[in-house]
Amino acid sequence: MNELETSGGAGELLPAAASDPEFLHALFDSIPCRAVVLDRDAVFRYANREFLDFAGQAGDTVIGRSLGEVLGEAVAQSYATLMERLLAGERVRREGWADYGPRGRRYVQETLTPWRHGGGPVAGVIAIVRDMTDLKANEAALQATEAYNAAIVSTALDGIVVIGDEGTVVDYNPAAEAIFGYPKAEVIGRSISDLIIPPEFRAAHAEGMKRYLTTGESRILGRRLQLEALRADSRRIPIELAITDVTRNGKPLFAAHMRDLTSEREASAEIERQREALYQKEKLAALGSLLAGVAHELNNPLAIVLGQATLLREILEEDDPATLDAAALAERCAKIENAANRCGRIVKSFLAMARQRKGEHQRVDIPELLADVVNLVGYNLRSSGVEVETEIAPALPVLIADRDQLHQVIVNLVVNAHQALDEKGGTDRRIRLKAACVTGGDAIEISVSDNGPGIPPAIRSRIFEPFFSTKPQGYGTGIGLAISRGLVETHGGTLELGEGEAPGATFLIRLPIAGIGENVGEPAPAKAARGKAPAPSRGTVLVVDDEKDIVELLTDMLRQLDFEVVSTQSGKAAIAMLGAMTAPPDAIICDIRMPDGDGPFFYGWLEANHPELLSRIVFLTGDSLGPSASRFLARSKSPSLEKPFSRADIATMLEDMMGRSRIG
Repeated sequence: MNELETSGGAGELLPAAASDPEFLHALFDSIPCRAVVLDRDAVFRYANREFLDFAGQAGDTVIGRSLGEVLGEAVAQSYATLMERLLAGERVRREGWADYGPRGRRYVQETLTPWRHGGGPVAGVIAIVRDMTDLKANEAALQATEAYNAAIVSTALDGIVVIGDEGTVVDYNPAAEAIFGYPKAEVIGRSISDLIIPPEFRAAHAEGMKRYLTTGESRILGRRLQLEALRADSRRIPIELAITDVTRNGKPLFAAHMRDLTSEREASAEIERQREALYQKEKLAALGSLLAGVAHELNNPLAIVLGQATLLREILEEDDPATLDAAALAERCAKIENAANRCGRIVKSFLAMARQRKGEHQRVDIPELLADVVNLVGYNLRSSGVEVETEIAPALPVLIADRDQLHQVIVNLVVNAHQALDEKGGTDRRIRLKAACVTGGDAIEISVSDNGPGIPPAIRSRIFEPFFSTKPQGYGTGIGLAISRGLVETHGGTLELGEGEAPGATFLIRLPIAGIGENVGEPAPAKAARGKAPAPSRGTVLVVDDEKDIVELLTDMLRQLDFEVVSTQSGKAAIAMLGAMTAPPDAIICDIRMPDGDGPFFYGWLEANHPELLSRIVFLTGDSLGPSASRFLARSKSPSLEKPFSRADIATMLEDMMGRSRIG
């Protein structure tokens, strides 16, 4: 030890220490390997601490004993052939699994070196054994994990694409191949932008990648997004995308999980179509039960129109003009006008209920809506001996909602109540419609009540289930209440079964008042002046209709509104007239159904030759239920006016279309 302390140079340390047994023991005990020295007979002459711990023995029980005595004869036999080579002077390196008997199989890396005394024969073997069993097990576990992960990725239903920091594809699973149509071999190493990102989004993608790598800020990492992607055939598809940072060993990597939403979108559209079909079926079922009543309700005002018009004509033909009572004539005209308006309201209510179209939110006057419902169902109820009561709070706010859908919901509830009262029989049968603001003023509640047999407690929780019905076969479809609740909920409202007065049933519709501060009793100034004919706004209107009486009526109304009018009877004649006009008309009022060039034909010609006039045309229709008319109006997005109409309707239509000051 003194030599170690006094040796000054690094070159003198090892020769001095090599002769010190304590130094050699410390050196071999410090290495993380098993180190032993065997003589020619495979007897232990030295064993370091690592080996003794492995063998589970002390040094004095190992030194002087043979390899077979310490580790077992099976282990000694495995070294017999190697000893021959080693004693011949050959150095041996090997790696692999070795069986150590009760100590188990171990994965080892061995270096066996012959040693000699001076230049003499081989005296024994120095064995250095590195036990790599745990490392190998970890490696196997890692490989198993990677294989497991690879199996998950390769069998995942979602497309998984891994890209590097330069935006090039690193990995690409089979699901991604199916979604985008590229084989894996074709995409590895290529830019993801060139493969699946639409051109208009590529610059944003590059900028986002650059920002994240520079600042660590990202707007899309960890979020689920829905957007468009490109397939190999250049077709665009909707996908759901989630991107995760999977940086590995300091190398930025990003895994994009993608799901093709094409089938989901198609399924959703089909569900919506089926839902709409059920809705239309329920409407038709209700319309069928109301048709007789509607016919009666129309016949009453039509009788008034016919009778009063006949009397008016006879008076004018037979009486002396000098003796005519102007006030009496005006009164008869007012009766004709009121009856005609009643006919128009009934027809419009029926058409609104029957037509097939998407929801359209507009101003809804609740008292007017309930009045229309009563007009539509009134005859059927009265003829069955059912009394209808209405109780409407004053100054109800106007709702912004789909009027036709709310009309359908209330009609359905009234029809259900009527059917329940038919089952009850008797003379005291009542339906009550109530409307009022709820406490707090943030919603309107409409209730439909009857004094029928009511709904048994056992089924109260099921009445809104689709296809659940207690009615006999042929009375309804079982989907009316489910559809009605769905329509109300699309307005942010609720439809519930209330407690009401026993016996009977009460259904409560609650609709939110979303920021509407205008009351029915206090119309806005723009609405109050309708039909009052303030300062005129002159212009030329082209009227196209094959009905001579309609043309004359429109001409009279428009001239009262101080417009000049030119007219013709078909689309082809209108084309010729436009060619002869020195200036284009300020507005065009055109019927949809006409011989010799109908409304769609005329619109198509304008679209090709005078697109600047498309914003000036409005269509008249008495056939809003016709599928061709509905499709045309939906495609053209042109405004339309249903027959019958009033001068005020014409004035409002022109005002909205021409954007001028109010027209009389």
